[in-house]
Amino acid sequence: MKLFRGFALAFNMLSIIPFFRVHDFFKGINGYSAMFYPLVGFILGSLLWAIHYLLQDSLPSTHLAVIIFGLWVLVTGAIHLDGFSDTIDGLFVKREKALDVMKDSHVGGMGMTFTIVFLLLKLSSIIHFEAFYLLPIILMYSRLNATLAIYFYNYISSGVGKLIKEELILKHLLFALFYSLVIAYFFSSLTAFTISILVLLISAKFFTARLGGLNGDIYGFIIEITELALLNLIIVLS
Repeated sequence: MKLFRGFALAFNMLSIIPFFRVHDFFKGINGYSAMFYPLVGFILGSLLWAIHYLLQDSLPSTHLAVIIFGLWVLVTGAIHLDGFSDTIDGLFVKREKALDVMKDSHVGGMGMTFTIVFLLLKLSSIIHFEAFYLLPIILMYSRLNATLAIYFYNYISSGVGKLIKEELILKHLLFALFYSLVIAYFFSSLTAFTISILVLLISAKFFTARLGGLNGDIYGFIIEITELALLNLIIVLS
C-alpha cells in the first residue's frame, strides 16, 4: 500500500495527468514518493517519445518538435519552471532575503527574463534534437537528481520538502539508483548519467555555498538545468 501511495503521490506531484487521487503527504509514504521520481520521469518521457513516434511521419519535424516542447511544459504543469524562475529571482537579492523572495508567488523581472531565455534555449535544443527515444532517460535522470539532492543536501525551508527529506532513507535512494541505472543500461546512456551527476554537484555546491542548502525551488532549477544539459550533450554526441 505504501509503495502504491508513494508512486501515486510522486505521479501527482510531477505531472498534471489525472491518473491518481493521492494528493496528501501521508506520514510514511513521502520517502517512497521521492524514490519513484525517476520512474515518473521515465514514464513522462516515454509518453513524449510515443507521441513523437506516432506523429513523425505526419508533421514537419520543426513543428513536431515545438509540439513536443509544449507538451513537455504542459504535462509537468510547469512546476519545475516555476522553481527555476523563483530560484533566479533569489539570486538577484541579498542572501538573507533570498528565501523570502523565492517564496513570493509573483515572478520578478529577472526570473521572467531568464526563464524566457531558458525556454528559448530548450526549444532550440529540441528542434535540433534527433534521438527522441532518449527522452525517457533525460526526464528520468533529471528527476533522479532531485531525489539525490533531497537525500544528500541540507534542506533550508519548511513544509512538505522537509517532510520528504525526513522520510527518504538509504533503501529508497538505493532502489531509485538501481532501477534508474538498469533502465539506462538498456538505453546505452550511462555517459549521460555522469553529466547529470556533474550538473547536480555543481548546482548543489553553488547553492549550498550561497544559501546553506537547497529547497523545492532549487530542486526544480536542477531538474530544468539537467534536462537542458542532457539535450545538448546528446546533440553534440550525435
